[in-house]
Amino acid sequence: MRPGAGELERSLLFVGNATVLIRWDDVTVLTDPNFLHRGQWAYLGKGLVSRRLRDPALDVRDLPDLDAIVLSHLHGDHFDRVARHNLDHDLPVATTRQAARRLRSQGFERSVGLDTWQEWSLSRERTWMRVVAVPGRHGPRLVHRLLPPVMGSVIEFGPTGGDAEIRIYVTGDTLMFDGVREIPRRHPDIDLALLHLGGTTLPGGVMVTMDGRQGADLIETVDPRRAAPIHYDDYGVFKSPLHDFREQVFARGLEDRIRYLQRGESVRL
Repeated sequence: MRPGAGELERSLLFVGNATVLIRWDDVTVLTDPNFLHRGQWAYLGKGLVSRRLRDPALDVRDLPDLDAIVLSHLHGDHFDRVARHNLDHDLPVATTRQAARRLRSQGFERSVGLDTWQEWSLSRERTWMRVVAVPGRHGPRLVHRLLPPVMGSVIEFGPTGGDAEIRIYVTGDTLMFDGVREIPRRHPDIDLALLHLGGTTLPGGVMVTMDGRQGADLIETVDPRRAAPIHYDDYGVFKSPLHDFREQVFARGLEDRIRYLQRGESVRL
């Protein structure tokens, strides 16, 4: 059920992996829905699978009413078969063009494909939300072309008729690369960055998501007021534990910016 007039909420709930539930007044959005349980296998493409090591904090059937989904890319640990079967197919999904085509063929007909720097928005009675697709690259040069296109997202919320009150940057499954440096030039006032970490490593030792060092590099580059690591210990392909990131931010004097989220924890925004 939606909150009533006296129950408006501004919060973020970490479900697990890259799945986060964001509520801002009368808008509720879900990122990268992954509801497989521990022991189940996620298909990552090109014959690669990985077993989930930890349960999500919520079952997909326990979600509140949603207004939209923001999806960084179409991999089985970001939009899984549980999500595909159980989420409302009438929900809009803001994602990459490739993912939107696939999702529309699976019945999510309101999926919206965005190129880098394109935006999509929705409005409710009190609140508007805008999603801007920002650069992401899922792997080193050339290798990333073998993986699904990925986007980061800057998600903004504001009151109807007013300016943005908060900007949240969701990195998506990216490595640090030159494209990331353009983000703070166009969006210099990021309130919170959600970092997809884990150092996801493919057979042959190819890393395709940020490890702890690159996560700290991104904080120094994008300069958010706060940052929270996610996507770091749910699957066996993650090779850079959270400890790597903690060491890096401590060594660089960044620890006062970091919020470590526990699964199932809801924090005020």
